[in-house]
Amino acid sequence: MAEALSLARRELILGGQKSGKSRRAELLARTWLDGGSTRQAVLIATAQPWDAEMQARIARHQADRAARVPGLRTVEEPLALAKAIQDHSRPDTLLVVDCLTLWLTNWRMPMHPKDLPSSEPNQPPALVSIDYVALLLEAIAAAPGPLVLVGNEIGLGVIPMGAEVRAFVDALGLLNQQVAKVCERVTLMAAGLPLTLKAAN
Repeated sequence: MAEALSLARRELILGGQKSGKSRRAELLARTWLDGGSTRQAVLIATAQPWDAEMQARIARHQADRAARVPGLRTVEEPLALAKAIQDHSRPDTLLVVDCLTLWLTNWRMPMHPKDLPSSEPNQPPALVSIDYVALLLEAIAAAPGPLVLVGNEIGLGVIPMGAEVRAFVDALGLLNQQVAKVCERVTLMAAGLPLTLKAAN
């Protein structure tokens, strides 16, 4: 994978479960940190530990990251991703967002809908009128420092049962397309190997 470790201004890394997405993002962060003592790297984590399995998974990822990339600091932000990018992006700081899929899940299919903001006192949170995708795209485009964004490609299998799940798969596919447009490089991971879908100029 060494040939794919040059840094793009913004890179979107897509792939299936256990395809090597997060590992590639960590390697890019380590490459960035190795490039100078004044450089920093921040992981913006979007996962929420709703159950015991997810808590164990998050703890395992944290331990693995600490061993592989000790200088990678973690910020947890399940919803306000655009603001987190605005707050932490600097020319000397690489941001890794892991992952866009869980972030979209937190908005569209929240475990606790009451946690979502509402624009009106009597409006159900599920109908909140925040264009969170547009805000995210603006933050990505305006970020002064390098960005690595990780997301799942889940639209390659059979059409899922249930209207809500089909709507989510559609929304994720559209999100991936929109983020890909504002990134200089797009990489698809399969079996730990990177396939460049869009190359940085």
